[in-house]
Amino acid sequence: MNKVIFILILSLGGLALAQQISQKLQIETQKMLNSASMLAANLSFYVADENGDMVYEYQGNKGLSPASTQKIFTAIAALDKLGPSFRFTTQASYSGQILKEGKLKGNLYITSNGDPTLGSWRYEGYKPEDFKTKLLQALHEKGIKSIEGDLILDDSYFDMQTTPGGWPWNDIGNYYGAGVWGISWNENQFDIHMAGGRSIKNFKYGPINLDWVNEVKAEGNRDHSIIYTAPFSPVGLIYGKLPPGKASVISGALPNPPLVLGYEIKKWLSQKGILLNGNLLTYHSEQIKGHQLVRTPKNHIFFEYHSPSLDKIIFWFLRKSVNLYGETLLKTFSKLQSEDASFDGGVQEMKRYWLGKGIPGAMLNFIDGSGLSPQNYVSAKAEVQALLYAKKQSWFNVFYTALPTYNGMKMKSGTIKSSKAYTGYHQSKTGKKYVFSMIVNNYAGGNINSLMFKVLDALK
Repeated sequence: MNKVIFILILSLGGLALAQQISQKLQIETQKMLNSASMLAANLSFYVADENGDMVYEYQGNKGLSPASTQKIFTAIAALDKLGPSFRFTTQASYSGQILKEGKLKGNLYITSNGDPTLGSWRYEGYKPEDFKTKLLQALHEKGIKSIEGDLILDDSYFDMQTTPGGWPWNDIGNYYGAGVWGISWNENQFDIHMAGGRSIKNFKYGPINLDWVNEVKAEGNRDHSIIYTAPFSPVGLIYGKLPPGKASVISGALPNPPLVLGYEIKKWLSQKGILLNGNLLTYHSEQIKGHQLVRTPKNHIFFEYHSPSLDKIIFWFLRKSVNLYGETLLKTFSKLQSEDASFDGGVQEMKRYWLGKGIPGAMLNFIDGSGLSPQNYVSAKAEVQALLYAKKQSWFNVFYTALPTYNGMKMKSGTIKSSKAYTGYHQSKTGKKYVFSMIVNNYAGGNINSLMFKVLDALK
């Protein structure tokens, strides 16, 4: 067969397949739009092949709240700007001098550049006991047996706004609404162990100096509880319903993580017989009181503790949708670019990054780095363009591996009130590779997942 004719046949066959897929997508999309769930809903849907050629779209340019699919923008920017081997660092240092008998005539300082994994349970070799062991070993090797001064948790690396302005109040107190601090601990969350669906039994890494109001009712057969706290707040409220007669665990966001870590370190020192004669202080807590602490001295650093590498952090960021990681990365972008550690600075830096990749600014209305804010608005086409960019990078396998699998497809999900989104990659049984994004806002009913999956099944 003539080579030109053969290529022409293949091209026509590919075109026919593309038209067939497009028609299937159109039919299934229309079925979804005609459903009761979509009566008052908005949809942005875009599908491209691996070369970036559009296969199908329905309002692909429309900006909608993407929920946690927003994380793909942050993850890709982080892998590109920081690199997969980037690590956060936590340090211990001291002021004054260490006398021969092991007495530190000065303060002991702990500081960090915002490591969100410090004290996390997710990483082998980086758990709370690993940090404890290594810090105590460093103190032993330095010969410090007592501390005449204060234990200071210098959390000044980031500013005092720990949560983005667009986050809902009923999210901020819960574990997934944990804020960003210069020093983190246990992913800035705590657990309340409840007995009998009503009374507080005990805490794991409980907030310090916080009074609780417990309005939980022992009713129903599911956990419908919610925690209301705020950064630096002295009061916490537990509200809602828990199953009666059962033990339950509710996870919340720590109002002051550096202070909690400080209490842990103070306890570790006591266990090792290291006497702390001074006070436990944190930089921002003292700032609230009107006191100005001297920041961590640049000399006398005797301990450095490095986080897991960014490729491992990105895995959990996307696989388990850890909002704290996204907001920490956002502030890190800004801090490294201009020393501005604010959320606004991070948002502007991330938007500049994506504008530089050719995505129109009108499609990128970022408020945060995780998607928890309903005030984020991006389009399905913008998400597809971001995924196409990632596919060409040397670190793509890190990103792709981190994506969860839903409905037999590699994709990131997003869920906030009345909003659902999926974006990712899929190879059909014919070998055709697709990149897609589907965002639905203001849907009704509980079957939106099945409706969306039915549409995406056309790519299989």
